Amino acid sequence: MAVDTEKLGLPTEGYPYRLMGVFGMLGAISGSRTAKSMATILIAEDYDDNRELLRIVLNAAGYEVHEARNGAECVQIARRNPPDLVMVDLSMPELDGWGVFRELKADPTTAGIPCIAVTAHVDSDRQRVLKSGFDAFVGKPFRTDELLSTVEKLFQKPVA
Repeated sequence: MAVDTEKLGLPTEGYPYRLMGVFGMLGAISGSRTAKSMATILIAEDYDDNRELLRIVLNAAGYEVHEARNGAECVQIARRNPPDLVMVDLSMPELDGWGVFRELKADPTTAGIPCIAVTAHVDSDRQRVLKSGFDAFVGKPFRTDELLSTVEKLFQKPVA
């Protein structure tokens, strides 16, 4: 059943409207994953709303999600219980995403974990992120299909 956004007084364009599309896609996403559904993803994001949105989308796609509120917490969690993938916001307190990436890659326990950089500074960070060794890049606000496609591609890459 379609939602009449005008009748409900909901926005029909812009970022809030795209977020509504995220939730509309969740039904199509859930149940479509394979045995690797229990892959673990650690999200490092200092904004609660962004972290929650990432968690909702990834959970609906069948991933187990762990969360960190800052870079230092991310490194601690990753070392204690290494995830299959780390998604890290580049601008965070205590330790930014660049520092998280350096620390994870310097530690033999976490060096092999693929890392996705997540940032709102799409134009200025994209090339720098990929040149620095991150496995992928996701801009904010993200599109659900692009986010999940990026994650899925990393899980399909052969392990070195």
